[in-house]
Amino acid sequence: MKKTTKVAAVALAAALSTSLLAGCDITTNIQKDYAQTIAEVNITESENFAGSEYAAYGDVIGTTEITKRDMVAYFISTGYSMMESYGWTYHDTFAMISETLVNRQIYIQYAMLYLIDDESEPDITVAGYEAAVAGQSGIERRLAALAYFLNEEEEAQALYSTRQLINNTLDSQEERYLDHDHSHDESTTARTTPTGIDTETEDYYNEAYRIYTGINAAADCPGYEAPEGSTPTTRRKAYSSFLASLRSNSLIESGEDVSDVESLSYFKSELATSYETALINKLTEKFEDNIRATVNESYAQEIYDTTYSRQETTFANDTDSFETALEGVSDTSFVLTAPEANYGYVINILIPFSTSQSLELENAPADLGDTKGNNFLQRAGLLKNVRGTDQRGTWFDEDYAFDGSENEKVYTGGNEARSYLFFEDSLGGNEQYERVSNYLGYYTYNGTVRQNEDETYTVRPNRITIDDFIAEMEGYLAQAASEVSIEGDGYTLSEGTYVDGIGSDDVVNAVSDNTTYYNRTVSDYYTESGAVDYSKFVYYAGKVNFTNGFNANEFFLPGSAENVTYSVINELSFAYNTDTAGLNDYFGYVISTGATDYVPEFEYAAQYVCRQGAGSYVVVPSDYGWHVIYCTFSFVADEDGNVIPPYTFNWADRTTEGTFSYLFYEALCSDLVSEYASIRQSNAIEDFKDCAVVYEDRYADLSGLDTAS
Repeated sequence: MKKTTKVAAVALAAALSTSLLAGCDITTNIQKDYAQTIAEVNITESENFAGSEYAAYGDVIGTTEITKRDMVAYFISTGYSMMESYGWTYHDTFAMISETLVNRQIYIQYAMLYLIDDESEPDITVAGYEAAVAGQSGIERRLAALAYFLNEEEEAQALYSTRQLINNTLDSQEERYLDHDHSHDESTTARTTPTGIDTETEDYYNEAYRIYTGINAAADCPGYEAPEGSTPTTRRKAYSSFLASLRSNSLIESGEDVSDVESLSYFKSELATSYETALINKLTEKFEDNIRATVNESYAQEIYDTTYSRQETTFANDTDSFETALEGVSDTSFVLTAPEANYGYVINILIPFSTSQSLELENAPADLGDTKGNNFLQRAGLLKNVRGTDQRGTWFDEDYAFDGSENEKVYTGGNEARSYLFFEDSLGGNEQYERVSNYLGYYTYNGTVRQNEDETYTVRPNRITIDDFIAEMEGYLAQAASEVSIEGDGYTLSEGTYVDGIGSDDVVNAVSDNTTYYNRTVSDYYTESGAVDYSKFVYYAGKVNFTNGFNANEFFLPGSAENVTYSVINELSFAYNTDTAGLNDYFGYVISTGATDYVPEFEYAAQYVCRQGAGSYVVVPSDYGWHVIYCTFSFVADEDGNVIPPYTFNWADRTTEGTFSYLFYEALCSDLVSEYASIRQSNAIEDFKDCAVVYEDRYADLSGLDTAS
């Protein structure tokens, strides 16, 4: 389900259920009162219109009347939540609503004239518009007028979006009537999912999709999935509640056929809003085409070079601003250089002590013979018994799991009974949904699964040691190497090794097994000078070797060695990591070269892998448990100690989705389009603002609710 639509629907359902204005003595005839026109908009009546480039098309624009009902509908859907969030008064809120509705209609009328005047839209004409609205009045004329400027696909997408909004609103209402089975532990927190799960593709729509009210059958609504436990009875209750909310807020007119939801004036009003949004988006796309035509290779390269030079100068003199920039890296915000090498990012997969183990460690006295008061030996003994578990069990409850036994690419760790995967719709098998990025999707649930008669699941995760996890990680990385699809690209794994300290030259002292690690004496944890030797806490080390060297330009490019390995580690993090703050980070945790706020064992190990470069990983403990630390990216230096720029802008790669050049180009265009569209919108509203007539006295009772008794 498209998340933005779902969130909007939940908010709408909550607002409707409160009957926000019910009980206020607004008028003795609320239907008549809400039908009042509180503003009129006709840009042809602006003093500036006659001298504008659109003067010849003035006959197209009629007067748009904004009613009091429009204000109330906007207040329920948007205004009330803003009022609550920002602490606004009713007066301030309805002043904002009035201005917003007026400005929107000015811009809608401007968009219509723009498209009629646009030579790239030869089918949009004055005569065609007049024919489309001929004989129509009221909401039907408004819908016909807006639909004329949309193509069939844009119109269908707007209708689909409106149907989704109503269905999702009804879903939220229906949840109150459903008696869900809470046999699972209610204290269990739902596992975080990767960003982008169940996100519909931008242009997707389903013409057969319908609103399910319970009056009709769910089977007659293709593409719609009812909430778990839904019945026709609970759905009809939800629909009745929805209608009651509309009535209490005077959003249903007398005599309307409530058995046909799409015939309701409220639905048509929401559809008109969707049409308006589609029209505004269409105009923005026109602006985007105009802007992209101005962004040539030399301009884009100049912006890149300027950005690089500015960052080089700024970061060299201000480390704090550099580290702040590292924290803010995203698809639209890039760090192109560093003041020195070895800054980087790591993914931290925490496999923790159990509650009893943590308590035992907390109460443990100092190791016998340790004059520093530390208990490193006793902690090492507890680490032997730490067990990790696959944390994705709650995804079964959320209907994300599916049996992937027919998929030849599944990773089972040698256990053929493991077959369950997650996010089938978002792994490329459903055109409705975008392919989730940076998540390979072949790592099976590590545990036992039984499907029950009621289609629920009983799951039990396997309890694995840190050595088991290392085997799972390296095994999955090795298998996933075949997923690299770029010709000539690839990676191999260095043979990982158990560690007995790391020298000052960063050379690992390798040992054949973990015996040395668990059989140390107190003195082994200290240097000759008496300082704690944090290299001695590193348990295991390994590295991914990229065939062509690590290429940051292809980090997010699907099928590249860089992205495949990152996707593997990211998927394993979602499976085992109990450090939930680290899930869905862009590159991972920022690692600086100086002192940090991290615990010292983690700080040492993370800085070590960043010095080794992307693909390096180590296992190290802290008082929280085992940390598996994987370097996703770090800045490296040349032989003279100068930081090598990790990225290059290549004009030819700007259309290859996932490359740095693509991301940089898209961010550049997006900024320009956003700025240009904002300027055009602001100018249009300002140029024609004097066309609006607002009757503030007709909604004075609403804006005066702060002082109403």
